[in-house]
Amino acid sequence: MTATTSSDRKIVRLGTRKSNLAMAQTYWVRDKLQQQFPNYEFEIKSMSTQGDKILDVSLSKIGDKGLFTKELEVGLLNEEIDLAVHSLKDLPTQLPEGLMLGGVTSRENPADALVLNEKYRGCTIDTLPKGAVIGTSSLRRLAQLRYHFPDFEFRDVRGNLNTRLKKLDSGDYDALVLAVAGLARLGMSDRVSQAIPGEFSLHAVGQGALGLECRQGDTATLDVIHTIEDFETRDRTLAERAFLRELEGGCQVPIGVNSKIEGAELTLTGMVASLDGQQLLKDTINGDRGNYEQIGYDLAQMLRQKGAQAILDEIFAQIER
Repeated sequence: MTATTSSDRKIVRLGTRKSNLAMAQTYWVRDKLQQQFPNYEFEIKSMSTQGDKILDVSLSKIGDKGLFTKELEVGLLNEEIDLAVHSLKDLPTQLPEGLMLGGVTSRENPADALVLNEKYRGCTIDTLPKGAVIGTSSLRRLAQLRYHFPDFEFRDVRGNLNTRLKKLDSGDYDALVLAVAGLARLGMSDRVSQAIPGEFSLHAVGQGALGLECRQGDTATLDVIHTIEDFETRDRTLAERAFLRELEGGCQVPIGVNSKIEGAELTLTGMVASLDGQQLLKDTINGDRGNYEQIGYDLAQMLRQKGAQAILDEIFAQIER
């Protein structure tokens, strides 16, 4: 980390994607850190990632290993930035050598959001008519909704949030499924028609939380990060990430979760579904929150015993074709 200037003012460089949502999240982190360190200067450096540049191809077709993070991680390794601000759901569970997840911030509502075209105002996910056209670029959302609502028509939708909403409002889609957290962070909570219940769509691993990535051994940056870490969110999301890592899934594989903490107990629910929505496996486990890694691992094994590995192997084979 950049040490000092002549006035002994420390500088910390934050890396982010250039999207409106990523910038809003990074401004939020910067402001939180500025409150803790009024004598520091927090600089923001924005970068375009591969996922930002390729907008005409389904995410599952271009791979998901570091799709929205690789360029930021190169910046960390080259010491161009000191910490990278990620939507935690985009951060792979296996990080490059020399980097680490330094901290996790407080979490917005992690649920998926139903966003409706005006003609369906007042509807919920289970009251939309048969044949409704639903836009989503997430295989996780697609697989679950196909399982519960096989009579909907599903279409891929890419582009930034404003582009997708414009397509919805112009009638290209009857509804979109987005993240409640992203809309909230952009001041667009009024567009959320419904926070979709977990019975229909378990959210992505880490959804709603921000992950702060830094270099291993950079104690100065870690000391800064830890002042804004939310420990309950950390325990919940690390359990979720352990579950995902054990199943060797990525952010585009149909794996969903839900987690909660009550006292010292952490409850984790996990789901694996086939792309066509014909199969969906789900289970729940409880344990001491201090054993979050083990909880995630054990839940993955429970689902494997139910047949999750066969579903995932078929998905990987389809994606690689």
